[in-house]
Amino acid sequence: MNSTSDIIREELTQGSRRALAKAITLVESTHPAHRAEAEALLASLPAPADPSLRIGLSGTPGVGKSTFIEAFGLMLCEQGHHLAVLAVDPSSARSGGSILGDKTRMEQLTRHPQAFIRPTPAASQLGGVARRTREVIQLVEAAGFDTVIVETVGVGQSETLVAEMTDIFLLLLAPAGGDELQGVKRGIMEVADMILVNKADGDLIAAARRTTADYAGALRLLRKRKSDPEGFPKAAMLSAIDGTGLQDAWKDVLELADWRTAQGIFEDTRAHQTLSWFAEEIEAALAAQIRANPDIAALRQSMETDLLANRTTPRKAAQTLLKAILS
Repeated sequence: MNSTSDIIREELTQGSRRALAKAITLVESTHPAHRAEAEALLASLPAPADPSLRIGLSGTPGVGKSTFIEAFGLMLCEQGHHLAVLAVDPSSARSGGSILGDKTRMEQLTRHPQAFIRPTPAASQLGGVARRTREVIQLVEAAGFDTVIVETVGVGQSETLVAEMTDIFLLLLAPAGGDELQGVKRGIMEVADMILVNKADGDLIAAARRTTADYAGALRLLRKRKSDPEGFPKAAMLSAIDGTGLQDAWKDVLELADWRTAQGIFEDTRAHQTLSWFAEEIEAALAAQIRANPDIAALRQSMETDLLANRTTPRKAAQTLLKAILS
């Protein structure tokens, strides 16, 4: 008799949306029995004939990410691509936060037969959701989606995590002045492959042109990366409202992806991401073991009490806990 994972795999690889939704729910579950089924499912998935293009996207709230994704996604679907959008947001798991609103703001893309949108609340730990997001990427690729957009909001750890699981990272920003440029963290500038200045329409065109030039200048000050051809990373402006610049942005994405593939960088990046995923799984497994072991949990609570009473140091407490785990 076929197991649940076998049935889901068969339907999933035939492009069933229902099976894909069930598979994602399965891999996101923390129930031990579900995790076992999820592992069996993921291990049995066939490798895609052609690797998908994984695009990371971030930007500050209000920059127009949902509008951009819908316009950009509809353009790709009309060109024959099958697009999956995975929204990762450090929001409340109970309320769903802004990511659930994203789906309602992408009404046309949500209804398109060649698009699939899945919002993912981050609950209490962004890292945990990021690990499952990697698995969800495998699922949508097995279901036949050749382009995957992983969206996150905020400027911080989430961008680093998303950059670690995608091929090309896009940073979407709005027309701004010098003060706003100063507020963009250097870290996110260093992981961005392209900075796209949105809302370059109407009265904001002049401001968008200046902002794009400012960011282009800032990018030239960063250390040259081996993974970039001449001209990258780059800054460009576009308008998700009227569609100007979208095709040029896609052309640049393909140019960068093709160059990295020809140089062997694309494959090397995927290999590095696999090793990073492995390291994250080890850390998560150790953390789960600490939480599940009552003796270790009691020792940790005791160490925390000692720390608050200044009877030990964080380093010494951690060494004591690690020694107990290893023994």
